[in-house]
Amino acid sequence: MKNPTKALLAPRSMTEQIDWDSVYKSELPRIYNFFLYKVGDREFAQDLTATTFERAWKLRFRYQTKIASISTWLFGIARNVLKEYLRNAKMTAQRLATTPRCEELLLSIDIEKDIQQQQEKEQLHKILLELPEREQDLIALKYGAGLTNREIAKITNLSESNVGSILYRTVDKIRTRLEEHHER
Repeated sequence: MKNPTKALLAPRSMTEQIDWDSVYKSELPRIYNFFLYKVGDREFAQDLTATTFERAWKLRFRYQTKIASISTWLFGIARNVLKEYLRNAKMTAQRLATTPRCEELLLSIDIEKDIQQQQEKEQLHKILLELPEREQDLIALKYGAGLTNREIAKITNLSESNVGSILYRTVDKIRTRLEEHHER
């Protein structure tokens, strides 16, 4: 007969072998950039990133190496943190749009160039917010977090080729919309 105590301790011992400091250092920028792409606000992205890592630390003994990579597990937590926050705060993506910071514009030598860049960023952000949520998530995971299509596939339960196809079509759609905006 198997020892039930040993079976209960096995997952804990596997997670104790993980170098959590290294995980934090390597994944923090990716998680932060994911949130920055999603919310467009640095402080808000920092708060959500901190919440994600706090939750991951509290749940670290639930992590199972056989089910997912540590990165996939963390991004699952990050996506849930964002959904919970938005649901609890009853905020919409439109409310998360950023506004230009006057201090940054005044410090610039070439104010017109900065204004144009800011307008382009705002236009891109507006286009991203108009995308369906699945496409927003894929863009944020790919370009915000810098994940590979394989990593995104594991997080989203899509096939790797499906992720690639959706991203290709979405980026093409974004380019077309940006070109249309520049022609006006």
